[in-house]
Amino acid sequence: MERAIVAEGLRKTFGSSVALDGLDLEVAVGEVFGFVGPNGAGKTTTIRLMLDLLRPTDGTVRVLGLDPRRDGVELRARIGYLPGDLNLPLRTTGRDYLADHAAIRGPALANDVDALAARLDADLDRPMGELSLGNRRKIGVIDAFAHRPELLVLDEPTSGLDPLVQQTFRALAKEAAAQGRTVFLSSHVLDEVQHVADRVAVLRRGRLVVEDRVDALLARLVRTVKVTFADAPPTATFAGVEGVVEVVESVHGELRFVVAGPMGPLLTALAPHAPCDLHATEPDLEDVFLDYYRSDGGS
Repeated sequence: MERAIVAEGLRKTFGSSVALDGLDLEVAVGEVFGFVGPNGAGKTTTIRLMLDLLRPTDGTVRVLGLDPRRDGVELRARIGYLPGDLNLPLRTTGRDYLADHAAIRGPALANDVDALAARLDADLDRPMGELSLGNRRKIGVIDAFAHRPELLVLDEPTSGLDPLVQQTFRALAKEAAAQGRTVFLSSHVLDEVQHVADRVAVLRRGRLVVEDRVDALLARLVRTVKVTFADAPPTATFAGVEGVVEVVESVHGELRFVVAGPMGPLLTALAPHAPCDLHATEPDLEDVFLDYYRSDGGS
């Protein structure tokens, strides 16, 4: 596996406060990697260490095969960064701001800037101080994507964006990965990460709680399935069915199943009994997040 980011034993302290505690992490080239956790978990600290905006107390991090401290100038040309605390020159228009960055980066980016502005419905011709937070955020997204970087590092990228623009952002992230570029997406918006990421890492108090593919994490969770029948079979019928943790008989010919893992074995067992209706409460990434935090002693 070709790796875009490798962190080994990464640790950062501020006096007696431990912001990051021995993080080991690998992000593959060409994937969308979700990095989730509540505020204060260490997500932004990790990003700042990756970009040499902070120096580690211990451990190492390599980005695109390079040392952020020694090779910072080269890396900055190959990375698109959207900070969570985006600060823009408020008297400058978005167009002038992006043109300045294009001049520094070298290639002519006017076509990409205009295309991205059209997709995001961004206003590039008013001073940015006259724009809402969400509209300034759009300019930050354009700035990160326009030079087609090998690695996109995005910290809370959809903060302040309306739902339609969030959908456009998701499409941009997926398109970047399809082109072989890497997206490192740090967010506490779990729905956003679930719908765009290939893999996700959950961070808590500076430590990695779990890391896996999104579908694998969801498959570990239990879900509730309610099934109605014209003539409900006895609950004992489903004893021993793989993944069925509990079966409870309800009123009106309904059985309620608690299922851990894939639904296939239960669906196979249900088929001969001609179920009339089935309703499953699907887990989502928020359930994963809360489940691991509960098992780790609370938030």
